[in-house]
Order: sequence, then C-alpha cells, then structure tokens
Amino acid sequence: MKNTYILTLSCPDKSGIVHAVSGLLLEHGANIEEAAQFNDAQTGLFFMRVQFASQEAIQGDIDAAIRQLAASWNMTFNLHPASQKMPIVIMVSQQGHCLNDLLFRWKSGLLPVDIKAIISNHRDFYQLAANYNVPFHHIKGTAETKAAAEAKQLEIIQAEGAELVILARYMQVLSNDMCKALNGRAINIHHSFLPSFKGAKPYFQAHDRGVKLIGATAHYVTADLDEGPIIEQDVARVDHSLTVEDLTAQGRDTESQVLARAVKWHSEHRVLISGHKTVIFR
Repeated sequence: MKNTYILTLSCPDKSGIVHAVSGLLLEHGANIEEAAQFNDAQTGLFFMRVQFASQEAIQGDIDAAIRQLAASWNMTFNLHPASQKMPIVIMVSQQGHCLNDLLFRWKSGLLPVDIKAIISNHRDFYQLAANYNVPFHHIKGTAETKAAAEAKQLEIIQAEGAELVILARYMQVLSNDMCKALNGRAINIHHSFLPSFKGAKPYFQAHDRGVKLIGATAHYVTADLDEGPIIEQDVARVDHSLTVEDLTAQGRDTESQVLARAVKWHSEHRVLISGHKTVIFR
C-alpha cells in the first residue's frame, strides 16, 4: 500500500474531466484501482474519488501535475497516501458506548485511524483510556471557563496533529469559534429523535410516547446545532414489548454503528462535502 494514493476532487461539471484525470495518471505510470464519480445536477458540480497505485513513490511529481490540472479546471483536490492512518482525537462526556466501540474497532484493525488522545469534561473513562494506552485529558469547563477550556482542547488537537475530532456523545455545545476551527473535520453522533425529544433522557421520552422507530445520525459539526452535513443515518424497529432499558440499549447500539461507519468513510476519504450535504463514495 505504500505506493497507493487516494485522490479526491470537486469542480464545476464539464465534459472531459474523467478523461483528463485518468490521462494524467496514465502519463505518470499509475494504475487506477478504484474510481467513483458523481455529477450533481442541482449544484452543477462534479465530484470524484480515485485510488491508484504506482511502481514508484511519485506523490511529489503527481501532486505538482494535479495542481496544474486543477488550475485549468477550477478544481479543489486532496491527495493522500492510502497507507497513512488518520490521526484522530475523541471527545466524550459520561456515556461511553461510542467511545468503547471506536477503541475496540481501532485496536482490532477495523478502522484506518490512529487515536492520539481522549478529551473529556469528566473522569469516568480515564481507566478505559489507560487500558488502550491512549492519553486521557480531563478538561472541565463551565460557562465562565468555556473559552479557556476550548483553547486547551484545541491545543491538544493541534499538538497531536489530529485530522479528525469525534464527538462520541460529548455533551457540551461547541462555541462558534471552535466549530470554525474544526470545520469539516469534526463528526458528531446523536439519536434521531431531535427535535421532538430533547434533554438528558430522550429514550425515556420516546418510550413514554410509544415510538416504533429509533435511530441515529452522524454529521459534521457546524455552528448550527445538530444541523451539519449528514454522513450516515440508520434506524431500528421497536415495539411495546421493550422496556425503556431495552430501548436505550438498542439506541446506543445504533449510535455506535452509525458513528463507526461515518468515521471509517471519512478516514478513507470517501466523504466530500457539498454545501449542506455530503457525497459519499462507499
């Protein structure tokens, strides 16, 4: 995999883009292993993801060639070595199901990520982090100390070189400045009852109302609370026979699975943001 790369790009849709990209790769002796594209008729934009391999480590040369191509096609692009695991930081509060799931998948080799640190406003998961040999940072923030707490969080994120921050049931609202600093590289997970059932115990409210579907949504973090571009969603059917504990357990399982898929797709560079939506090449 050391000579395999992933190219993602977007530009105004025109005839000949695929030919131009594939022709450039051919000129540089690259072999395309996987390719996907999408023409968005609504926005007039073209999106593409290409995974290619070469007999030589040619990223420097091909990067320069792609830059020249991008200038002529008004392209935005990113080029990544496929073997490079994405460094991430996880933020969590007192619900650990998503954190535990991500740690297990990471250690099992199921996620192409490198978990650099865990940040929490509580101490509940200090021992869990220690079991996985992941640095744990307890940063307790209040309304009065929010700015200072977020400054410490950003300092850790930057020091660890994190390319992705995961809010794994982190129950603090990020400031607008924090959202801007993490634009396009922070993923949140929550139950899909919003906006109907708000508060600390949504599954209790859902059980009381006799819901028949529960679900979860993973999306990018923006200043608009829980309204960022959606990456993944899923639902599960439930019925009257389930206790509130059963409902909560099913909901947490769904949240963990949805978040894991979102993290995997992002870390494999399969997600491109298009305004308020996402284009996902699975």
